[in-house]
Amino acid sequence: MSHEPRLWEQHCCLPLLPTADVTELIRYPLGSYLSVNIGYSPQTTRDSLELVTQLRRDALTDGRFRLVHDIEDAWPSTPTAETESTIALAFDLEDAGPLDGDLDNVELFHELGLRSLLPTYNHANAAGCGCLDTEDTGLTRYGRDLIRTLNEVGVFADGSHCSRRTGLDIAEITSVPMIYSHSNFAALWEHPRNIADEQAKACAATGGVIGVNGVGIFLGRNEPADRAGRVEAMADHIAYGAELVGIEHVGVGSDYSFDADDFNRELIENPESYSEEYLRYGQLQWTPPEDLLGTSGVRGLDAALADRGFSAADRAAVFGGNFARVARQVWRD
Repeated sequence: MSHEPRLWEQHCCLPLLPTADVTELIRYPLGSYLSVNIGYSPQTTRDSLELVTQLRRDALTDGRFRLVHDIEDAWPSTPTAETESTIALAFDLEDAGPLDGDLDNVELFHELGLRSLLPTYNHANAAGCGCLDTEDTGLTRYGRDLIRTLNEVGVFADGSHCSRRTGLDIAEITSVPMIYSHSNFAALWEHPRNIADEQAKACAATGGVIGVNGVGIFLGRNEPADRAGRVEAMADHIAYGAELVGIEHVGVGSDYSFDADDFNRELIENPESYSEEYLRYGQLQWTPPEDLLGTSGVRGLDAALADRGFSAADRAAVFGGNFARVARQVWRD
């Protein structure tokens, strides 16, 4: 990116194992902020605590990362030589399952760097309904208490992977901006993981931000060779979101999976956990950091947005300023 070396990546995935190689994240530019997944529905509290503890230890040992405690750690208002030569690292949960039903665990994970949590991963759980459920009853009483707890502790309440009603319930209940960390727009590509305009507008009404992802099946561009097409489709979704709810409510959460082979194997071995809309496209494709940033020979997202008339200030907002703004409103030290 020519205008701004930093990137706020609101969601990416390493393998959900203590053997995960945190140095893979150096594929993002120094000075960036990354939110890394530490668990979804299969993980227990112990699983995710072991993982985040190991990732933190490995990150500090490597020396090219800084662990996030507050917004100035994540996105300093005045960058320094130290912050520009390291990557800020925080964590997210893609399901309420790793809380094991105990809302006190939100505070426990927060102390270890959790800054974003979504209640349900695709299917109904104790917190609410997921985007693949045929019956959508929204958040449960526990789920509503979870959103209030996230607000109190200072963790983003995230509607990605949730059902439409669950996402709307989050927007209704939250007292601070909510987010969709990695969700695209159903109006451009009909997929149960993409969000309706109604959800986007409700999120924006809270002051929140929608992070557009680079997953082929959520963009309608899943051919392995169509790397450039995925970047262009991301730009289309950002442009659509900016027109729908305003440029200040759109960001990037690419959902890049460093464990792509593991995820594709999971689709083959456990198809009942997903839907035909996940399975019928073949091997899933993602947009890697190099394509996103235009350092691989593929025209990057910055250039694609510039071609669509986005100013340098608009692009800086999308690449980090918007998520940083809402973090200042939501996070607690």
